[in-house]
Amino acid sequence: MSEKAVVVYSGGMDSFTVLHTAIQSGLDVHALSFNYGQKHSKELEVAAKVCQSLNISHKVVDITAINSLMATSSLTSDAEIPEGHYESESMKSTVVPNRNMVLLSMAIAYAVSLEAGKVYYGAHSGDHHIYPDCRPEFVEGMNAVAKIANYQTVEIVTPFLHVSKGDILKAGLAMNLDYSNTWTCYNGREKSCGKCGACNERLEAFAEQQATDPLAYEA
Repeated sequence: MSEKAVVVYSGGMDSFTVLHTAIQSGLDVHALSFNYGQKHSKELEVAAKVCQSLNISHKVVDITAINSLMATSSLTSDAEIPEGHYESESMKSTVVPNRNMVLLSMAIAYAVSLEAGKVYYGAHSGDHHIYPDCRPEFVEGMNAVAKIANYQTVEIVTPFLHVSKGDILKAGLAMNLDYSNTWTCYNGREKSCGKCGACNERLEAFAEQQATDPLAYEA
């Protein structure tokens, strides 16, 4: 029987690549998605379709109640999503306080209930500048806690922690992944906006790999 692993799966291109990395490693994958009140909840619909097509276990957990504690982010409040590159100071408004600590804690609990030894998530170096909970020191700290928080040890696996989004895309293209089955834009409209930090970073990754993004853009 294959070793079980939980994959924190948002529906974006990073977690989509991580999901397939875990599957191709021969693991019995259990995908876990969270509705935390994000404006781009369209990503959850995309995630559900992918898991259905792959015939893998997929849970979507509604944790929108925590927004009363975490409503300072433009991703979960009435504030406008900033435009521009991730290096812009304004992109800090997209930080959801303690998001990955909360999500990973629940993923670890799920892994323990499944007797799964690993939790995968898609932190990468391009997020380090803006998002503290994607940095190596955060992952190291959470991994230390994951090993002592329960009777069962769980390892947090971040296969792309030290590489860029372009490198993630390169790995996915090498696996012949179809990135039309992902959603990245922070605005959950019919088409991607092409202007927010998430869209900019995604488009730069495709340009870096000299590949064409299959998603439709407003601009």
